[in-house]
Amino acid sequence: MFSTSTLSTNELTPPNSQAYNAFMAKHVIRISEAEAAATSVATLLARIRAGAEIVIENGTRPVAILHASEPVRRTISECIALLPEDSTATIDPDFSKDVEAAIESHRAPLDPPAWD
Repeated sequence: MFSTSTLSTNELTPPNSQAYNAFMAKHVIRISEAEAAATSVATLLARIRAGAEIVIENGTRPVAILHASEPVRRTISECIALLPEDSTATIDPDFSKDVEAAIESHRAPLDPPAWD
């Protein structure tokens, strides 16, 4: 029912990054307006929750794009699982303080645009 495509990873990417890039590649599902109308909203939402972006098309022209309102986030254990086997990375007792300091040093003030 759905036609799917996955964006390819760059062939020049170092080998350690290829698994990460393949995991993070955006999964795009393209469907026609008729398919969208015939498909239950629950089915579309399940695909979106799984990380897909759905493009509803009229012919070849995109009419709507459905995607998650927030990006998919990883847990620390998922990040650690992506490390190469020979990695020397460790999480020391001050790890949370380091993360907090990094966040604070890059925090930009919220300055929303003024709408007329």
